[in-house]
Amino acid sequence: MKTNTDFAKFLSRFLSEYLPHERNMSPNTILAYRDTFVQFIGYMKDIQGIRIEKLTLDKITKDIVLGFLEWVQNKRNCSIATCNYRLAAIHSFILYLQYEDIVHLEEWQKILSIKAKKTGKKSINYLTVEAIKLLLEQPDTMTLKGRRNLALLALMYDTGARVQEIIDLTPDSINIASMPYTIRLLGKGQKYRIVPLMKEQVILLRRYMEENDLTEKYHLKHPLFFNSRGEKLTRAGVTYILKTYVIMARMINPNLIPESISCHSLRHSKAMHLLQAGVNLVYIRDILGHSSIQTTDVYTRADSKQKREALEKSYTTLIPEGEVIRLWDKNHDLLEWLKKLQK
Repeated sequence: MKTNTDFAKFLSRFLSEYLPHERNMSPNTILAYRDTFVQFIGYMKDIQGIRIEKLTLDKITKDIVLGFLEWVQNKRNCSIATCNYRLAAIHSFILYLQYEDIVHLEEWQKILSIKAKKTGKKSINYLTVEAIKLLLEQPDTMTLKGRRNLALLALMYDTGARVQEIIDLTPDSINIASMPYTIRLLGKGQKYRIVPLMKEQVILLRRYMEENDLTEKYHLKHPLFFNSRGEKLTRAGVTYILKTYVIMARMINPNLIPESISCHSLRHSKAMHLLQAGVNLVYIRDILGHSSIQTTDVYTRADSKQKREALEKSYTTLIPEGEVIRLWDKNHDLLEWLKKLQK
């Protein structure tokens, strides 16, 4: 339904002009922000009883936003991380409104004072080198789809690319005609980065591209990885491909392959393997396309945790358990003092 309210006018400009042109946001980020406001409009209609044609800026208050976030978490059963993402989208819109609608500036500042909720830090989910090798052995290279899937998963791991970056690839992003072999990825903030390709990856990728005529000039803008209709794969499609082979690999070695594996796990795996191989953190940052070294530093902390746990395990196994007990038993004064603490 068309509406000419100030909310509709500013939201339209925010999504179609401000985010793509002034903030240089990626289409996927804009779509995610749009989904937030689709939910918000639904909340205002179903819970607050305000239809979209009656929804004006003066009705957007701090209490309304807090109520919306609570509804997202409790009624829609979304995680705290999702709620924080919804809040980030609203904050971005309100920051825009601060300069476009100063009449409600006091209320905008109140909304901006809403803090994101703290979430528990999750450990990085990554695969060992042996697990990656097992996973990449699963595609049936006797079939066309199997060869495509192997090239897809191998490239996703080898470049540490995000799934959307892989989906958006076209043949003209690949340089395998001469050394140095490279790939050009379009990351967050619409920023390009160049990532080197290993010789083994190039052999696999060249074979796949030649088989599908993707080395021809008329296919330079064609999706590098596509479905049976010739359309580029979706995020759900790539996730399905990965999960298919994860299930197969787990049947072979469940101890090697974790139950929960996502496309991002391949990216984490590449980063961890580079770090463990002694690659400088700055180079890893550039390969992954992080804007700050602090973002990449999470892998250092994760690796340090793994090293500490390994050292602790190694240290405790060196001390015979029986000997520890005998040392306590011999010190009768200490035992008596400890017993008195319980009284």
